[in-house]
Parts: sequence; C-alpha cells; structure tokens
Amino acid sequence: MSIRSAVLAVAICAATVLPSSAALAQTASEHIAAGDREHAAMNVASALKHYEAAMAADPKSYEALWKASREAVDLGESPNTAKDRRTELYKSAELYARRAVEVKPNDAEGHFHLARSLGRTALTLGTRDRIKYATDVRAQALEALKYDPKHAGALHVMGVWNAEVMRLNGFSRMMAKNFLGGQVFGSASWKNAVRYMEESVAAEPQRITHRLDMGKIYRDVGDKAKAREQFELVARLPATDANDSMYKREAERQLKSL
Repeated sequence: MSIRSAVLAVAICAATVLPSSAALAQTASEHIAAGDREHAAMNVASALKHYEAAMAADPKSYEALWKASREAVDLGESPNTAKDRRTELYKSAELYARRAVEVKPNDAEGHFHLARSLGRTALTLGTRDRIKYATDVRAQALEALKYDPKHAGALHVMGVWNAEVMRLNGFSRMMAKNFLGGQVFGSASWKNAVRYMEESVAAEPQRITHRLDMGKIYRDVGDKAKAREQFELVARLPATDANDSMYKREAERQLKSL
C-alpha cells in the first residue's frame, strides 16, 4: 500500500469512529424534534427519552436539558408513577435544569425549570430541608423573572410559593424565619400570591394548571365566587398538557368542597 493510500485509509477510519461535531449536533437536533412531537402528543416518557438522547449526543444542548427537566417533572407528577421512581425523576429533573443554567445562565427557561424541579423535590423531604429548598425555589423563580418578567411558569411558581408559606400556621412561619434559615419567608403574603398568580393566568389564560392554583388561592383568601369561576373554567378548557386530566379531576374535587 502506498503512503498516500495508507493516509487515506486512516482518515476514512477516523471519520467513521469519530463523527464530526456537526453530525453530533444534527443527531441532537433530530432527537429534540422527535421529543417535541412526543411532547405535543402528550407521550411524556417517550419525549423524555428523546431529550435524554439529545443530551447524550450534545451534553451542552440547552434546549435538550431544560426540556428533559420539564418532561421528568411531568412524568413524576403522574399518578401512575411509583413513589421511588417519582423521587428519582425529580432529582434527574433538578440535575438537568442545573446543567441548563450552567450552559445558559442568562435565560429564564433554565432557571424556571430549576425552580420547578426543586419545588417537586422538596415535597419528598423533611421540614428542615423543605425550608432550604423553598428559599432556593424562590431565588430561581425570581432569577427567571429577571430575564423574562412575563414568564408564566415563573409567575406561577411565585404565586404558589407565597401561598404555601401563608398556608403554614404562624408558629411554623416564625420557626422557619428565625431558626431554620428561612428569613425570606417574611416577604410572603396573600396579596403577593394573588398578584403573581393573576399575572400567570393573564400570560397563559388557557393553561389549566394556572387556573387550578388560582382557584385554590382565591379559595384560601375567602373569595369563593372567584374560586368557583376558576374551577369551572378548568372543566371547560381543552387538555393541552400531559397531566391536565389529573388537574381537571382535582378541580372537580375543589368545586365539591366549596
């Protein structure tokens, strides 16, 4: 074999074993596109697999990372998901969102999904750890709003955050504020809960999850008429997210309890 032939053979072999970054990026793009189709069809598990495959092809794909976090939380919220699997999914969602923030720290989407995944992880922890997570949830949601003041998801997180703090009894809030490192709890109010959630609903009026939590907040501040209106709207709105049927059942239960 001539030297030229040998060099050509080595080059062909290298190209086969080590695909170009452009080829890897294309593979990631194809997986993201497939994941988007599965997400639109509300096939959460399949969408997550595609986004994870995109991450494997391109570990710094911001779009794949935050979308994988979104799907992992959605799958964890499903009533068909076992408890241990749910905890695992929430931790994965947090990891993916943290990586997204590292890749693109000045964008709202990564911070929002980190806030969302942290909030779900907190539900699996004891009181002291929940306090710590609640502080981080608020910080990440506010960071998202710094880059996109009208981000409906981040507005939703802040509305629920204020409501959850206010749902604690006075003694629990005092303990959290003074002894457990939750000083930011002092900023919570029902007024802020209503304001943030109303802004979330205004930004995405067709999203069932916004309407459901808006109804719960109206209920808790004593405005049953507005609460009823929100829960009835949930029943009429079309399901567009994977867990909307679950949210619709919850709205029905809330209506019956008014």
